[in-house]
Amino acid sequence: MKKFNYILGLGLAATTLFSCGDSNGKADGYGNFEATEITISAENNGKLMAFDIDEGDVLQKGQLIGYIDTIPLALKREQLEVSKAVVASKSKGVLSQIAVLRSRLKTAHTNKARIENLIKDNAGTQKQLDDVTGEIDVIQNQIRSIEIQNAPVVNELKSIDVQLKQIDDQIEKSKIVNPINGTVLTKYAEPNEITAFGKPLYKIADLSTMQLRVYIGEPQLESVRIGQKVTVKIDAEDTMKSYDGTISWIASEAEFTPKIIQTKEERVALVYAVKVDVANDGSLKIGMPAEMWISDKP
Repeated sequence: MKKFNYILGLGLAATTLFSCGDSNGKADGYGNFEATEITISAENNGKLMAFDIDEGDVLQKGQLIGYIDTIPLALKREQLEVSKAVVASKSKGVLSQIAVLRSRLKTAHTNKARIENLIKDNAGTQKQLDDVTGEIDVIQNQIRSIEIQNAPVVNELKSIDVQLKQIDDQIEKSKIVNPINGTVLTKYAEPNEITAFGKPLYKIADLSTMQLRVYIGEPQLESVRIGQKVTVKIDAEDTMKSYDGTISWIASEAEFTPKIIQTKEERVALVYAVKVDVANDGSLKIGMPAEMWISDKP
């Protein structure tokens, strides 16, 4: 009788275990963990002077991890500064001429006003007014002529200023600054190597929260919603390890079931992809298989 009761107890436990989540004891979705991987590339050409990271390092956003040689850029910038000084000296000579002419123009306008007042008092002549008016016209034409001559010099100075800004931007981009909080997955370059614009340096991903991509059938679609809490299970040494998860995305279009995780019969079925956010305790890895169990079906 005791043996019978023991066997009966095992049978009831098994029935309870496999009835969780679904009536047939199967999970509501199967898939693999993934994370948003970002490949960081060089933004300049030159020798990699410093690159202080290793695979597995946890980096912070904004962290300086290396730099590309900037000596050629610094020398080019110095050359541009010298050219700007030479051009600016030419412009100063032209501007001084304009300043002298503007001073003469101001005096001529004062004389014109004085003569106009004398004419009102019948103490001045029209010839005097015509002479000073002609002088004003001559000075204004001289100023315009010099300004036209100075225009190329001014444009050259503006061009040099633009080139200096470009050099400063290139120098800034020679710094390798990590853009996000994350873990280095792959390192593609080493210090003292020659790199080029667009060449990959390393790959990084934020592994603090992993995304489990699972696929569900159309009958299950009404049982899931964004923001819904679910249970995620992975294989452990002796049993299944459970995590709390939150559905963050549901595909709006159906697709054929990926071949890598389904049987031959299920490959022809149309399914919907679902992403579940799961806080990573360090055990979850990219590509790791997992199951999704819905505990609060609407």
